[in-house]
Amino acid sequence: MAKRDYYEVLGVAKGATDKELKKAYRKLAIKFHPDKNPDDKGAEAKFKEAAEAYEVLNNPDKRARYDQYGHAGLEGGGFGGGFGGGGMNMDDIFSQFGDIFGSAFGGGFGGSRGGRRRSRGSNLRVRVKLTLDEIANGVEKKIKIQKNVGCDDCNATGAENGNLSTCQQCNGSGQMVQVVNTPLGRMQTSTTCNACNGQGETATSACGTCSGQGVVKKADEVSIKIPAGVEDGMQLSVSGKGNVAPRGGIAGDLIVLIEELPHEFLKRDGKNLHYDLYISYSDAVLGANPEIQTISSKVKIKLDAGIQSGKILRLRGKGLPSVESYGTGDLLIHVNVWTPQELDKEQRKFFEASKDKDNFKPDPDKNNKSFFDKVKEMFQ
Repeated sequence: MAKRDYYEVLGVAKGATDKELKKAYRKLAIKFHPDKNPDDKGAEAKFKEAAEAYEVLNNPDKRARYDQYGHAGLEGGGFGGGFGGGGMNMDDIFSQFGDIFGSAFGGGFGGSRGGRRRSRGSNLRVRVKLTLDEIANGVEKKIKIQKNVGCDDCNATGAENGNLSTCQQCNGSGQMVQVVNTPLGRMQTSTTCNACNGQGETATSACGTCSGQGVVKKADEVSIKIPAGVEDGMQLSVSGKGNVAPRGGIAGDLIVLIEELPHEFLKRDGKNLHYDLYISYSDAVLGANPEIQTISSKVKIKLDAGIQSGKILRLRGKGLPSVESYGTGDLLIHVNVWTPQELDKEQRKFFEASKDKDNFKPDPDKNNKSFFDKVKEMFQ
């Protein structure tokens, strides 16, 4: 089933501010919250859909990519069905957006889930270099990165031998609740416990391996599926492949920056490719069948006798695919006639005898477009 437009999901305009996005998401999430709709799969699906839309539109990088490329621009990474395709589970949503709800559900986003806060690891950024061939076909890249992973010696708790005790300050809830009398009645607020940082548990003795951090640096190999048609400078994200947070927290994302490597013969312009073809004066006069390099192979083309320098030939469908799957571009061949710079006596004699003949004099007709007409035609 096709995904709905994220702006439509939240019921906001495309130019909505961060404040408007947050307000719209909070309204929907409260309406479809699992605590208000127990055992209602339809409400749970809408709850997740709203969280997915907000996660993308609330992130400047993801929002810019979504505005430009739609859902296809998020493929291969991120919350909205990207590289991993798995999205977030309910705990992910509760952890990441808990601050939006305030006291709507007993002071914590999760309400009956106990209010414990799960920390989130930081994102990692990598640069992936791609050839035009890889961009044309899509590619799976395996890269090695140094990242924070859970400490095995303490089971990522940060405590020696993994032994944790209930936080005495918040009694294991991870939240400090305060009730204040106001003219409007008793108001309840909750804040994250500063003693356990919302974890609900503390370590009596720090783990010696990770110095109580719960994470250690380690090399990891990540497989990244990059869709066809990506462009230089585009960013994709792999959900959950960034730094791991301690004590079972949520891992950050791996942000992938695309870098396009220059091709020996071809130059890119969006979906279209350009090829400079240099031919001899003789081939221009007599015609020829030169071989042209495309992305995947070489093809022969026909040059009519009398072809002019500056002529642009179009090979349809020999360009690059759109990342949004909106067709494939063309290969534009720019014909350049190479004028000989040195002549022997016999050659010079031939041209001197021919230069005043009518068929050697420039005589363009309506079929011989000007340079500006050709450039204009290229972008139509």
